[in-house]
Amino acid sequence: MATDIHSTALVDAGAQIGDGVVIGPFTIVERGVTIEENVKIQSHAVIAEGAHIKKDCVISHGAVIGTFPQDLKFKGEKTLVEIGERTTIREYCTVNRGTAATGVTRVGADCLLMAYSHVAHDCRLGDRVILANAVQMGGHVHIGDWAIIGGHAGIHQFSRIGEHTMVGAMSYITKDIPPYTLVGGEYGGFSGVNVIGLKRRGFSAETVESLRTFYKLIYNSGLNVTDGISRAEKELQMIPEVKNSIEFIRASERGIVRGR
Repeated sequence: MATDIHSTALVDAGAQIGDGVVIGPFTIVERGVTIEENVKIQSHAVIAEGAHIKKDCVISHGAVIGTFPQDLKFKGEKTLVEIGERTTIREYCTVNRGTAATGVTRVGADCLLMAYSHVAHDCRLGDRVILANAVQMGGHVHIGDWAIIGGHAGIHQFSRIGEHTMVGAMSYITKDIPPYTLVGGEYGGFSGVNVIGLKRRGFSAETVESLRTFYKLIYNSGLNVTDGISRAEKELQMIPEVKNSIEFIRASERGIVRGR
């Protein structure tokens, strides 16, 4: 398929444009950009220097990818944004470049970033992550595979959100969210295991029940987190999902979200 660049688009000669790319009216593509095969970019988007958009992505009207981080420590270093294959970025999303701290902001494959969401510098999104409308992320946020973040959620810098989690709309996240969980409310409290999401993705009933038992020890047993983990290691079968949850919690520097 031939590349199709609208006559009003401004594409720098130093950008690398793959086969089958479509670039819409009044879009700007700066030098140093790489756009792989079959990417579709609609009108009025800005793809700034350092952006690497992998194949089969869709970038909607007015999205801005790869502009400078909103970090006063940034001094113009050569840094990157990477957008994974088949990801869709909807209208007026912003994805900033990394800083010298990590060098890259990365969005995984098969993600959906809905309108007006913001991915800040040095963030890492796994595969199949969904950000609903107007999710706002601080810098250095990490979000695991298959996580879903509800509309207008605010995520504090350096927070970690585990895989297969679901965060309710309007939540304010200041702590780490362990994998496989549901979080909601104004201050993002633990609400339980993401049972429906896990079943939809093929997790067995036994795995879901093991996770429910584990998180009851963490949140509803009256034990502190350290003692809850110790008891779980003694009493529960260490299936991969439970081990993953324990490793995530132990690695937390900000602490995990509280129960509601």
